[in-house]
Amino acid sequence: MTKEHSSNHDEPLVQLLEPFSDLRGTIQPLLDDESIRSALMIQSTAGAVRANHYHYTDWHYLYVISGRMEYYYRAFDSNETPFHLTVLPGQMVFTPALVLHRTDFPEDTLCVTLSGNPRDQESYEADVVRIELPIDKVE
Repeated sequence: MTKEHSSNHDEPLVQLLEPFSDLRGTIQPLLDDESIRSALMIQSTAGAVRANHYHYTDWHYLYVISGRMEYYYRAFDSNETPFHLTVLPGQMVFTPALVLHRTDFPEDTLCVTLSGNPRDQESYEADVVRIELPIDKVE
């Protein structure tokens, strides 16, 4: 499965649609017309490091509800310096298949992950390759 999205390797930050607001509050559209097979809420404690892997076929969105996420990424077959992006509450990034990525959480953070593949342990492990992404130098 190939996933296409308007984001690219240079800028994975997703431009969200305008929210709808009225007297009752606000509705923020995150995705429309996507084939989501998994939706997870992830709570990370300050200092946590997650990911350090890439997926053969899966892709996912990461939406930050609260806290802060430091997102590092590069092509899985590259030795170039990883790119870095700070993701704040109300922002979302897209990670396509075959992109090595790492997420660091300098503070307690709550985020939602929306994925194209199911996230049962067997399916997940068959699709993931764990590799340490060095971040001593980043762009």
